[in-house]
Amino acid sequence: MLLLLAGVCGLVVCAALSLALGARAVSLPSVLDALFGIGHGPDAAVVTGLRLPRTAVGLVVGAALGVAGAVAQGITRNPLASPTTLGVNAGAGLAVVTAIYVLHLTRPVEYVWFACAGAALAALAALSMGRGSWGGRSDLDPVRLALGGTVLAAVLTSWTSAVMLLDQRTLDEARFWLAGSIEGRGFDVLLPMLPFIGTGLVLAFAVSPALNALALGDETAQALGVPVARVRTAGAVAVVLLAAGAVAVAGPVSFVGLAAPHLVRLGLGADHRRLVPGCLVAGPLLLLGADVLGRVVIRPSELEVGIVTAFLGSPLLALLARKAAR
Repeated sequence: MLLLLAGVCGLVVCAALSLALGARAVSLPSVLDALFGIGHGPDAAVVTGLRLPRTAVGLVVGAALGVAGAVAQGITRNPLASPTTLGVNAGAGLAVVTAIYVLHLTRPVEYVWFACAGAALAALAALSMGRGSWGGRSDLDPVRLALGGTVLAAVLTSWTSAVMLLDQRTLDEARFWLAGSIEGRGFDVLLPMLPFIGTGLVLAFAVSPALNALALGDETAQALGVPVARVRTAGAVAVVLLAAGAVAVAGPVSFVGLAAPHLVRLGLGADHRRLVPGCLVAGPLLLLGADVLGRVVIRPSELEVGIVTAFLGSPLLALLARKAAR
């Protein structure tokens, strides 16, 4: 409980830095004045008009990706599973880029249905490839799932690049979104996604106790009275809704869904009843921290948050793979 409280305090600090730091630095007293409607002028306009929506988007998207990663690892019993490594983000990205190319979409708020469809199909394909056999067995092979998800993500990413190269307008429209960014995302984009993300969070918390039984294997979980197929289906739906909503808002941000559950396990253990709430804090903490770092590292320019998380997450993935090999 103390570690979770410390994480919440860290998240508050990170949110304050997100409101204060950028190309134009704003003091914390000025930030508070702007939030309470006391302050006026350029600083208040920057805080309330640009950074407050950006921070809110970072909180929601980070929470969605963190919880999606925890549930994905739980239903597959694979510590390397996440919306990225399972190909869910790549499926959503391909669907969105194809929709931009075919239907000439221009606003992120129009992407969500295509993101959901692409994420769902990619998740179904990854889970199908993760089966230990094709003879009706419900158990999942973690190695097959990891390899299948990695190959699927590579194939879908290649197709996405091919579609973008077909049309300059699609390339210009999609490349900023595909980098993964919360810059310029406002409440008009976030609010339509909240029902998807909210439903995914409710499902994730509902299945979190049963995920502890799934960690023992499908046969053991069934012996304990856990409806394995129903739990795994509900968990997969939660991952799809969370990942699709997050991708539709911010683009395919990598490694948050992978890193957050592992960091929470270090402090709170592997019990999903604590892991899922912990990821609700760790996910936005990672995302906002990466966003703040991207704003100050090459000031006055910025690095997209997806680039920062990929840069920081690659060494983490290598360490996790090495630990698994041991």
